[in-house]
Amino acid sequence: MNDRNGRGRPHHHGGSAVYGLGLIGALVYYIQAADGFWSGVVGILKALVWPAFLVYEALKSLAG
Repeated sequence: MNDRNGRGRPHHHGGSAVYGLGLIGALVYYIQAADGFWSGVVGILKALVWPAFLVYEALKSLAG
């Protein structure tokens, strides 16, 4: 199936929107929970990789 430009399959970027909203939510959460500057910096870094924390916790709970 071709997209409007005739270059193959159309691209659906719904996951990007979900990741972006999750990133904003994680930034707000981690920055509000920060006690100081460096914990805020660590919070920003955690917000960038929040899907990894989500998958880790999900697999940990499935494993028992």
